[in-house]
Amino acid sequence: QVQLVESGGGSVQPGGSLRLSCAASGSISTIYVMGWYRQAPGKQRELVATITNGGRTNYADSVKGRFTISRDNAKKTVYLEMNSLDPEDTAAYLCHALISSVESGAWTDYWGQGTQVTVSS
Repeated sequence: QVQLVESGGGSVQPGGSLRLSCAASGSISTIYVMGWYRQAPGKQRELVATITNGGRTNYADSVKGRFTISRDNAKKTVYLEMNSLDPEDTAAYLCHALISSVESGAWTDYWGQGTQVTVSS
């Protein structure tokens, strides 16, 4: 059983910062890519940022220059540093990972429960 547990969401004023964390646990052989997606009420889920186990990153245009994704492979944890937050960033942020299990070696997509980020004055 693999789990992704997020932390670090909350409420912040425009221009503020937050740091999200997501830790993977369970019967894990390899984690290829980890990342963050977000979903605002009435909108589709959208990619925020991803990072491979080799450190290659990808960002949505809307967050480039403001958000930074990083990863600690030993801790099986991915982070999202969010700066210059805007009300448009308000959403539930979900952690994603593509993981192969110890038992089967098959690659499977896993999702966390989500953590709410609210940017408001």
